[in-house]
Amino acid sequence: MDTVDTHNDPAISHHAALDARMVAAVRGVRLLGLTSWPATTQAPFLDSVARGKPLLPQVEYPKQDFSDTRRELAAIMAAADTSHPLGVYVHDSAHSWDLAAGLLEALGTRAVNDYSAQLFGVPEQPMPGNGPTTRDAARHFIQIAEELDHELLAPEEQVPVSATALQLMLQSDLDDFFDGRLITVELDRELIAKAAAGATRIRLRTSATFSAYDRAQLYHHEALVHSLTALNGREQTLLPSLALASPRITATQEGLATFAEQITGSIDIQRLKRISLRIEAIAMARDGADFIEIFNFFRAAGQTAEESFSSAQRVFRGVPTSGGAAFTKDTVYLRGLVSVHTFFRQMLRDEKLQTCRWLFAGKMTLGDAVALTPLFEAGVLAPPRWLPQWINRANGLAGALAFSLFANRIRMDQISET
Repeated sequence: MDTVDTHNDPAISHHAALDARMVAAVRGVRLLGLTSWPATTQAPFLDSVARGKPLLPQVEYPKQDFSDTRRELAAIMAAADTSHPLGVYVHDSAHSWDLAAGLLEALGTRAVNDYSAQLFGVPEQPMPGNGPTTRDAARHFIQIAEELDHELLAPEEQVPVSATALQLMLQSDLDDFFDGRLITVELDRELIAKAAAGATRIRLRTSATFSAYDRAQLYHHEALVHSLTALNGREQTLLPSLALASPRITATQEGLATFAEQITGSIDIQRLKRISLRIEAIAMARDGADFIEIFNFFRAAGQTAEESFSSAQRVFRGVPTSGGAAFTKDTVYLRGLVSVHTFFRQMLRDEKLQTCRWLFAGKMTLGDAVALTPLFEAGVLAPPRWLPQWINRANGLAGALAFSLFANRIRMDQISET
């Protein structure tokens, strides 16, 4: 894309105004909030399982009407100049919000499956570089995890940490990083998942127990990517939408967050297995498996009944529990991880690691970081106020990526055992 003349460019103010309109228009489009199940659905299902007669959960979704929102988004898309980087950003963001609104209007029907596939992709989608499919990659990690013995865990990694203890430790970690209380860690009895994060709040399920890896993952994945990019996005006066979790940025956000786990040594094989099991479960649900079958799949993989319910409900958010449809968001984790890892390697090769830092200035795609670089360099967009330590250590990051670039040239199938 051509370099932008950022001086006296009327297109900048035009698209800034469109962006502000978009932020106002999508205020009620809460994709994950409106698709999530109420906590009250868990106990009746687990009771039915305990009785030996599992019953499909029935979830009622309130009827949504986003017709006004979608008309405004259509007007914004029509007014965006797609020959300008900001026009592309605004147009594509508005389009993804429109798809999200359509999904929410279809809650409880199989149409959610189609909207979800457009927003997040499907398990059969090839990985970057026309590699194996996302489902193939998931099966690879599941197999490796099952081959490894749990005795490989160090003793301290097997000691459970209570939600209360983790709250205190994580709060201290975050207060030290931000030099103040910008993110609050809270306990939540109603949470189905073990943890959930927003821009200024991380919630932990009160009854859950955590590991040392969980602490590191919550810190590097949730806080120093998801929350941090939202906080940095709030510093953007020109494009306030950079503080929002637009559906189109999900793959990059989850990929960047998972890459942060990897580069800091915070990810373990069981974590990769959990991510991969969800991808396999999504494929199974799309092929016809119902909620009970998916629940049993997670139980057979070693998850507790509560964990299996939480994992299965992620697959069936917004869709009928009878099978043949799925909420495909969790397919983005592995695909996003590979995309982000590849992007960082490309930027290293091209001596453009600074572009990687732009990814933390708000919530954006990999393509946005490249296309908006002239605006960052000209000071039109603000640089990230906060950055995780690992990306500030350029030498260490470059060393890890350089080794990865070389190691990927080694053909494992050409190496004989000695």
